[in-house]
Amino acid sequence: MIAKVIVDVPSRQTDRPFDYEVPASMEDWIEVGSRVGVPFGGRVLQGFVTQLAATADIDPKRLKPISELLDPVPPLLPDLIHLAKWMSDKYCCSWTTALQAMIPAALKGKAERLVGIQDEEAAAVDLPLEMTEWIGASGQLVKLEALLERFPEHARAVKAGLREGVLAQQTSIRDRLAIRKVLTVFVPHDTEAIRSAMDAIPARAAKQREVLAYMLEHGGPLPLQMLLAEAGGSAATVRSLAEKGLLELREVEQQRDPYAGREFERTTPLPLTDGQEAVYGRIARAVDAGEPQTMLLHGVTGSGKTEVYLQSIQFCLEQEKQAIVLVPEISLTPQMVERFKGRFGDAVAVLHSRLSNGERYDEWRKIRSRQVQVAIGARSAIFAPFERIGLIIIDEEHESSYKQEESPKYHARDVAVRRAKQHGAAVVLGSATPSLESFAAASRPMTARDQGREPALLPMPDRVGGRPLPPVTVIDMREELKEGNRSMFSRLLHSSLAERLERGEQSVLLLNRRGYSTFVMCRSCGYTAACPHCDISLTFHQKSRVMRCHYCGHAEQAPATCPSCQSEHIRYFGTGTQRVEEELSKLFPGIRVIRMDVDTTTEKNSHEKLLKQFGERKADVLLGTQMVAKGLDFPYVTLVGVIAADTSLNLPDFRAAERTFQLLTQVAGRAGRHHLPGEVVVQTYAPEHYAVVTAQQHDYTAFVSEELRHRGAMGYPPYCRLILVTMSHEQLPLLASVSEQYASGLRELAEHEGVLLPLNSGFGRALEVLGPVASPISRMKDRYRFQCVIKYRGNIDASALVRKALGPFLDGPPQRQVQFSIDVDPQVIL
Repeated sequence: MIAKVIVDVPSRQTDRPFDYEVPASMEDWIEVGSRVGVPFGGRVLQGFVTQLAATADIDPKRLKPISELLDPVPPLLPDLIHLAKWMSDKYCCSWTTALQAMIPAALKGKAERLVGIQDEEAAAVDLPLEMTEWIGASGQLVKLEALLERFPEHARAVKAGLREGVLAQQTSIRDRLAIRKVLTVFVPHDTEAIRSAMDAIPARAAKQREVLAYMLEHGGPLPLQMLLAEAGGSAATVRSLAEKGLLELREVEQQRDPYAGREFERTTPLPLTDGQEAVYGRIARAVDAGEPQTMLLHGVTGSGKTEVYLQSIQFCLEQEKQAIVLVPEISLTPQMVERFKGRFGDAVAVLHSRLSNGERYDEWRKIRSRQVQVAIGARSAIFAPFERIGLIIIDEEHESSYKQEESPKYHARDVAVRRAKQHGAAVVLGSATPSLESFAAASRPMTARDQGREPALLPMPDRVGGRPLPPVTVIDMREELKEGNRSMFSRLLHSSLAERLERGEQSVLLLNRRGYSTFVMCRSCGYTAACPHCDISLTFHQKSRVMRCHYCGHAEQAPATCPSCQSEHIRYFGTGTQRVEEELSKLFPGIRVIRMDVDTTTEKNSHEKLLKQFGERKADVLLGTQMVAKGLDFPYVTLVGVIAADTSLNLPDFRAAERTFQLLTQVAGRAGRHHLPGEVVVQTYAPEHYAVVTAQQHDYTAFVSEELRHRGAMGYPPYCRLILVTMSHEQLPLLASVSEQYASGLRELAEHEGVLLPLNSGFGRALEVLGPVASPISRMKDRYRFQCVIKYRGNIDASALVRKALGPFLDGPPQRQVQFSIDVDPQVIL
């Protein structure tokens, strides 16, 4: 039998399956998706079996056998192998890079070189005695790295021993993390036999009696460490009892459960409103049909989308199918987990970046071993190894975090649609502010081909209980300044905060920026503190008085005087979360503020702890960046204040207006969700901008109408698709030359295909190549950056053209190679 194996080397030259012979001992075990160790270029590397065949595509004499099978059960299902190939083609990455995105970090194995004594007589002569004794004491092969670390002075002797055959060497793949096993104590006999044996234990062995009595009382089995902590005694006491056959010691797997010891109150389905019932019925029919369908659930904040999700999942499980729920990382709050665990209990696995590698591995193993039927998690949970997917839900589908910024630069929404096609599953995209691409696709007029299909747009325009959306007041900060108010708080927001403090209610303040100030500048000479490695200003952090570059990580102490002119007029401009917190404390002495941003949520579970404190009303104000705008539901929050609504409007990004509207709408939805009415105060220097005006009116339709007009005029999605090609090099002239050559080559390929046409040409298939030009951030990590933007419309395999045009530039001396980064459907063009 021949196995075709993708080897874990992410390069263009090796981005194809290689043929390996399957040893007879492995024939019953190797399957498509198996993880194996294979000899490759003088090393043993990890790889994945993509296909099994009867014959090889190469001379059988050149075939090498698979070295080892790394897992008894394949970690990847066949559908994931095919999905990875699709991702490789669409997102212009290697097949192995896509495969690596699908497995937990624990399984990203690395090669280990192991050595052992092969010729004992020669070893006694050629190797130091202490070394041979150390190897012999292990009773097995030892890591070469550990041997050299233990005997660094004998490195030459080890090298000679390997060369002359005194030492044998083999390479093996070792996982980064093992299954956790705990030494556990069992009672091997019936209780009467143990009681009889206890009577025979001499008085001087009283601890043995106590340990046995404790085991009889609790019935076992118990982890050894727990037994010793509770009953006293020592490990020697237990081992002595095991030698007598009264107890038994065995290693037992212990799963790392991130929610161990947590009690989740079980909930039952809530009565649905008419609007919810209609949407639920549509989703249930799609799940039952077993045909791939994508639907957009457009529900205002507070309309009860989560309850519809829960009841749809319940229906899916009743059909003996499985469900995947994706939520943005910052929305995966304890509240969200509690709702799913409360409804489905142990049938839920949770996957997100705040878990340790061990916890994430064990949650993944629950899915692979069919212990659970529901997976909820951030972007990468779309790769949960389920075999019968019936429903995929993507909550807050408009969130940019569903697009991965590192290779493979996939969008979880598009991957979900593709995976649903493989399983005949339904996809539900949910949002109060859908992305324009999703809204346009769901609103597409029905054609003859769609006859008999139900609409893809599922509206839920009303809040549960008929509660109104909170009134939004927009404050023009230009007028505030004219009238002498130089504070970051408008008079209305100041008085509204004071009212909440007096009434014992809570407020949420949003600032779309972290840190203390945006930049540090000298008012005498105009010097601005900038990163020496990137064309970007440094951000000042008050607590540590450090300026950081949020692109490359460069950090330096904030200057007391100007480094350029030595003036003392150094000032901090802009407004960050730390500075807002400081100002709140000055205006309202004794105010209790919880600040939630990237700087305060780096530690494990810090996000959960801060929200728990706020939920227990241990703070008056929750202040944060965009993470406070998503999914939070607190009954005593009656005021939402947006400090600077137009921050994101000023970014060089065609989605700037859309992001601003979405953020304002989402954060406004945090107020007045329960029995107390809510109020929203939005501060801005651009009150007339349509994104602000329509957000104030809670009018998504009006916003979409205006935004589509702008997008159509400028030729941006959803009227076309985009690919961003970024090129970088340390030498600017070389980069400029290669960038021009690449763009010319791409245009030639497109012209040959007959698609190099303006988008407004009226033809169904058209492609434009814009650039090359310097990137908005023209230098990063000491590398200059140029970019091309490819716009295309119609049935064009633009990814294939972009990849083909790279060919001439991927070979040559490393010092002359320009780095290319391809981003298909980019969220940001920077």
